[in-house]
Amino acid sequence: MLKGKTILLGVSGSIAAYKTASLASALKKQGADVHVLMTRNAVHFINPITFESLTGNKCLVDTFDRNFEFNVEHVALAKRADVVMVAPASANVIGKIAHGIADDMLTTTVMACKCRKLISPAMNTNMFENPVVQDNLKILADYGWQVIRPAVGYLACGDTGAGKMPEPEVLLDYILQEAEYEKDMAGLSVLVTAGPTEEALDPVRYITNHSTGRMGYAIARVCARRGAEVTLVTGPTVLDPPRFTEVVRVKSAAEMFREVTGRAPLQDIIIKAAAVADYRPKQVSAEKIKKKEGEAGDLSVLELERTADILAYLGEHKRPGQFLCGFAMETENLLENARRKLQKKHLDMIAANSLRIDGAGFGGDTNVVTLITAEEEVSLGKMSKEETAAKMLDKILALRRQHRDTEGGENSLK
Repeated sequence: MLKGKTILLGVSGSIAAYKTASLASALKKQGADVHVLMTRNAVHFINPITFESLTGNKCLVDTFDRNFEFNVEHVALAKRADVVMVAPASANVIGKIAHGIADDMLTTTVMACKCRKLISPAMNTNMFENPVVQDNLKILADYGWQVIRPAVGYLACGDTGAGKMPEPEVLLDYILQEAEYEKDMAGLSVLVTAGPTEEALDPVRYITNHSTGRMGYAIARVCARRGAEVTLVTGPTVLDPPRFTEVVRVKSAAEMFREVTGRAPLQDIIIKAAAVADYRPKQVSAEKIKKKEGEAGDLSVLELERTADILAYLGEHKRPGQFLCGFAMETENLLENARRKLQKKHLDMIAANSLRIDGAGFGGDTNVVTLITAEEEVSLGKMSKEETAAKMLDKILALRRQHRDTEGGENSLK
C-alpha cells in the first residue's frame, strides 16, 4: 500500500514510545521506507537499535553525528518525506515545534519538511489539558498539522483521562489516509451502502442475510483515502467503521431507504453495496411469537411483503451527471441477471459476483467481481476487497471523465 513512500516517525520522551515500534513495523510491512528520529529523552524509554532493526535504516538522534553519508541529513530526509508523524509527542516537543525551536535532529528535520504533518500527543491528563499545551496544539493546527486526539483511559502515571497515545493501528490509518492514494477524488461527494438489513418478526426474531458489510466498508475506506467526502449508510455489522467517513447506522430496509434517498440528491457518486432485504414480515408481533404446542411440526405461516427498491428509486431519480453503481450477487446466470439489473434500474455500472465462485461472496477477505457497463464487461479476478474497491473506483472515475468529455465539460458532472 505504501510502496515508494517515505515516512518519517518522530519519537519524543514518553512511555508510549514502545507503541511506535509496532507502528514502524506495520509501515515497513506496507512497503514504506521508514525513518525514525528520536529526541535524547526518548532513548531512555526505547533503544534506537529497536527501530533500526525494524526499519533497516539508521535511527537518528544526534544532529552532529559524523557517522553518516556526506549530506545535510535532516534536509535530505525532509525533502524525501511523504508524511511525517510525531508519535508520541510530549508537551515539550509540541511547544518547541509550535514556536519554531529547532535544537535537535527531530525538530530540525520537522522544520524543513513541506509534506503532510501529523502529531499524536501523549502525556499526563493534567498536562494535556493545560491551557498552554492546548494553545500550542491550536497553533500547530493553524499551521496545517493534523492533531490526533489522544485516547481516554488509564495512564501509566495512575491517572485516568485523556492523554493515551492511540494504538498503532489507529496511527497507521492516519498515515494511510494521507499517503496511500493520490487524492483523485477530492471534491467529490460519495454515498456508499453496506451490510445487511434486519426485518423484525417480533421483539426477539428478525429476517436477515449473510452479508458482513466488508465490501461496502472497503469501498468507503478507499474513497476516503482518495480524498472524497464519504457517507456510509450501514446495516448492522461487527466491523469497526472506517475513519474519515460519516457513518449512518440503520437496521431495516425502510430505514435505509429513508437515509439513502434523503441524501442522494447531493451525491456525485452512489455505490449500493448493501444486501437489502427484498421482503419483510407483513405483520410484526408486539410480543414474542410462541410455539404452538401439540401441532405437528409446530408449523407457522409467515406472510411477507416487498420492501421498497432503493436502487430502482435512485435510478429513476438520478440527476444529470450523477454516477450510480449497484451490486448483483447471484448463484446462477450471473452475467445475464446482472445485465438485466443494470438496464432495468438505470445504472451506470454494476459489480457482479457469484456465491458459487471460490474467493467471492459473503464474509471473506477477497472478492471476484465483473464490472459491467452498457459498453463492456471487465473481470477483475480474485483480489482483496480493498483492491477490488480501488479497481472499481478507477473504472468509475474513468467513466466520469469519458462522460465529461462527451457531454461538454465539468458542469455536466456536478
